[in-house]
Amino acid sequence: MSGEKRLAGRAAIVTGAARGIGLAIAGRLAREGASVMIGDLDVEVAAQAVADWDDDLSVAVHGLDVTKEEQVAEVVATAEERFGRLDILVNNAAILDMTAYEDLSLEAFHRVLSVNLDSVLTMTRAAVPAIERVGGGRILNIASIMGLRGAKDAIPYSTAKGGVINLTRCLACELAAKGITVNGIAPGFIDTRMARTPDGAHEHETELFQQFYLGHEKIPLVRAGLPDDVAGPALFFCSDDSRYVTGQTLLVDGGLSATF
Repeated sequence: MSGEKRLAGRAAIVTGAARGIGLAIAGRLAREGASVMIGDLDVEVAAQAVADWDDDLSVAVHGLDVTKEEQVAEVVATAEERFGRLDILVNNAAILDMTAYEDLSLEAFHRVLSVNLDSVLTMTRAAVPAIERVGGGRILNIASIMGLRGAKDAIPYSTAKGGVINLTRCLACELAAKGITVNGIAPGFIDTRMARTPDGAHEHETELFQQFYLGHEKIPLVRAGLPDDVAGPALFFCSDDSRYVTGQTLLVDGGLSATF
């Protein structure tokens, strides 16, 4: 049936979804029929973002600090109670840190790992029993192309995202018997708040990006990505179309990884 929604009757949690990639994924899942719980520290921002969405979409917003195990347990319990089930978990919450090696503290390093890596395991462990109760489902982890490459001033972020990629593989092995697939997406240059440099400039407007990445076609599609460019692949991994795919991380980078 052409008008059938691919996620009708299912429920999802998307973390860090007040804006950017997380918000785009939450919106795409909701438009495909899923009931979606947005978990984010910025509750007001998230509420404003979804206020203009169609009234027939089933979306709720819940405050969530993914580094707090009690809040993680609460958002999972609330989603299951509100929607009557939980089928999908999208681990998207992350922070960026581009501190120079000479200035990097161990405390800052651990903070980034706590938000970007540890939370993926914490959220997964909390959500798995609920997903098991409906006979299985999907877990999607948002990594980064920086998890596959080295770069200056990127030790915390790249280390964490590299960990997410291998954690995705390990979780896929652990959870397959429970009927749960676990996959990842590694975005490249995407136009989100993280594209802002510490001085407030936009990374995609810099001379380096314009001349090197676009001018020399290091990104073959010759543009930065948009959050919606990630939401489409996310839908694939959250739907039945990916039922025989697990432990994989898809690079959504406009072809950047093909040129190196």
